[in-house]
Amino acid sequence: MNELAGRSAVITGGLTGQGLAIAHELARLGANVAVGSFVREAAGRSGDAAAYPDPEEIVAVRDALATHGGKVFAGHLDVRDTDAIRQFLEAAAGVCGAPDILVNAAGTTAEQPVSGHSDELWLKIIDTNLNGAFRMIREVLPGMMERGWGRIVNIGSTAAEVGWKDNPAYCASKSGLLGLTRCVALEGAPRGVTCVMVSPTWVETELMRRNVEQVAAREGKGRTAAELMAEIAAQNPQQRIIQPDEIAALVGFLCGERAKGINMENIKVTGGALW
Repeated sequence: MNELAGRSAVITGGLTGQGLAIAHELARLGANVAVGSFVREAAGRSGDAAAYPDPEEIVAVRDALATHGGKVFAGHLDVRDTDAIRQFLEAAAGVCGAPDILVNAAGTTAEQPVSGHSDELWLKIIDTNLNGAFRMIREVLPGMMERGWGRIVNIGSTAAEVGWKDNPAYCASKSGLLGLTRCVALEGAPRGVTCVMVSPTWVETELMRRNVEQVAAREGKGRTAAELMAEIAAQNPQQRIIQPDEIAALVGFLCGERAKGINMENIKVTGGALW
């Protein structure tokens, strides 16, 4: 299937988790793909450095994506830095061409109650999840509109519409992303550019597993991370956890020609769950 043959896609957060699954799906559909994530080497000694891929993993991801037959670019991308974004996009365009598709999958989260929430953590989450998507869109939207075709997919969350205890920054960032999605959709519509948000519930990724481990350790109730994962699955009406390839399949369709009438929507993938 080569529905996206000749198209160029940029996926932020594309070296891990949902972003990586989406990159594989778009490459399978024939697109050239440029994937970028914050790299462990750049994270230095920060406490969350282990959450990011290292340079060797970037090479492995690039090689795996190349097996689909298209052009691939992979590298460090800090969506909190406009200069870094421009450098990444310039290098990516040199390999894959000007972006026709943008998937904003880069994101971060951390649990902290509103009372006592640090400015540093609040700003980090907002700057990554919301401001990062804005910066990426600002760079690629004019070119898409000029060429008369574009697809922008923002990876949101049920948190955009449902509050969750100890997650104010994450919920606020995803609510803001929904508002941004709607504005971009209106701006791009006359020029063949669509913008939608895909909002999953829990998705079984390394990020989810790491968060669950932290919650289990913090609660100190003797529950293992595996037991807590099972509880989360049991709370879903389908009695399971959504998988990354399910999100990728939907994004792949939304990036194609047949989805040109789907615009300004917030599409939920939840199995019937509210959160």
